[in-house]
Amino acid sequence: MSISITTVEQIIREAGDLAMAKFNNLASLRVSKKSPRDFVTETDIAVEALLKKQLTDQYPEYGFWGEESGKTENQTKRWVVDPIDGTHSFSRGQYFWGISVALEINQQIVFGAVYAPALDDYYCAEKGKGAWKNGRPIQVSTEHQLADAMISTGFACLRNYLEDNNLKRFCRIAEQTTGQRRFGSAALDLCLVADGQVDAFWEQELNLYDVAAGAVIAQEAGATVTDFQGNQGIFPKQILATNGIIFEQLLPFM
Repeated sequence: MSISITTVEQIIREAGDLAMAKFNNLASLRVSKKSPRDFVTETDIAVEALLKKQLTDQYPEYGFWGEESGKTENQTKRWVVDPIDGTHSFSRGQYFWGISVALEINQQIVFGAVYAPALDDYYCAEKGKGAWKNGRPIQVSTEHQLADAMISTGFACLRNYLEDNNLKRFCRIAEQTTGQRRFGSAALDLCLVADGQVDAFWEQELNLYDVAAGAVIAQEAGATVTDFQGNQGIFPKQILATNGIIFEQLLPFM
């Protein structure tokens, strides 16, 4: 991996400044729908354009896959970007949204960064080298009991078209745990697992750009990342991240 983590952070923080300028003036924000319940704002598009230009200018050897602009030609080594994960939260003035940037080389996520500008929290990880929040190392929680755990989840914006729409799964797991949270950004949810703020997170029917950066951050902080059957890896259509300790207790309820 031939990137400067410092340079990438500077680019992402600049994108965060652009997003915050719009966030602080939501009355003028233009919002539209890509499909029912799936929102996009002018800020998503502007932030992705900034990231695409600067990352491509700085590292022309890497391709680009963004939620809004799609894929460039080179996809064996590529940036995988969600310019604003949690667009609906962003558009309503809530704080839990983030800029998600991952580097994938030959189908392996080797770097990830998630920046939550409204919280000023910057998470990043490099494969095999650990995970950090605002420059300090982070680790998953040490909670041993599912009954005492705090968990988080999300609901795909198109859930009403799905037979398996996560509602029944949420009810099963909520009955087994002490605390449940729904923050509205899968990228940040994964970072909260990495930081020990929640003990597990799951969601389904996502795309790689939603989870790539957060998943490698969680893994590098010690999380177990699997699908709902327990197969290890990053599976956007079924992603489960735990502190590892409660994994076996949680899996039967998935």
